[in-house]
Amino acid sequence: MRTFVFPGQGSQSTGMGKNLVEEYPEYNNYYDIASEVIRDDLYAIINAKDDTKLTLTQYTQPAILTTSVIAYEHIRKTTNLKPDVVAGHSLGEWTALVVAGVLSFKDAVRMVHLRGKYMSEACPPGEGTMAAVIGLSDEVIEECLKDFDNLCIANYNSPGQIVISGAANEFDEAEKQLTEKGAKMFVRLNVSGPFHSPLIEDAKEKLEKEIENTEFHEANIPVYQNADAKPHTSVEEIKKNLIRQVTSAVRWTQTVENMISDGVDEFYEIGHGGVLSGLIKRINRKVNIQRFDKIIKK
Repeated sequence: MRTFVFPGQGSQSTGMGKNLVEEYPEYNNYYDIASEVIRDDLYAIINAKDDTKLTLTQYTQPAILTTSVIAYEHIRKTTNLKPDVVAGHSLGEWTALVVAGVLSFKDAVRMVHLRGKYMSEACPPGEGTMAAVIGLSDEVIEECLKDFDNLCIANYNSPGQIVISGAANEFDEAEKQLTEKGAKMFVRLNVSGPFHSPLIEDAKEKLEKEIENTEFHEANIPVYQNADAKPHTSVEEIKKNLIRQVTSAVRWTQTVENMISDGVDEFYEIGHGGVLSGLIKRINRKVNIQRFDKIIKK
């Protein structure tokens, strides 16, 4: 079985997708649609001399989604590759939903633009943050975080690579305790808030209202969702898990493991960069992994 997986926030860089669009100008249509939705020039934001605007979450999310959808469309039109199932990392799940026919591209852009805006606004600047913890087991980190009122695991990225999220004033003590338990690295991330934590509950509530007022369709193929790492096709289950995802952990390790258990042995990362390919290799070195940029060069 084959899966297409789509990257999330952190995979962006200035100029991403530019070469493909210059070679195939018809893909500019996606930028036109997205720009109309966000009321700004998305192509200009992505191709600016610096990434000042691209790093703002409300622009980062539409930029990554649009780049990934264009990549998927190019694969669809120029190869015989088709996914049996799809998944995405955090924001990437929204791209997976477009590919599975659950959402229109235009609605997805609108939703992730609002998602980014709501997530940034949900916690006052400086009060929340995130950090990557390298070299400890999930169980050790989970046990340690029980001592903290406002810290939680945000991303189960791969064995030995966990991201925690929560109140900034608890991070010094968390770093101390986790380092004492054997963490090789504790890297604070340059983010605008404590994503995937209860501290952005306000964003979850706002997004829920938008989701309920947006047209969703039954998925054409199963979508493995971050909230429970399981495949879904029903509209109600997909909506429920999208809402949960805002404040709950991204269970990427479990998602990949479940896909493999269900028979997936070919992984194609569709979008910019190779972040997910690296994570999947750490989860299981036996599966076949291909990156979009490698595919189009064949």
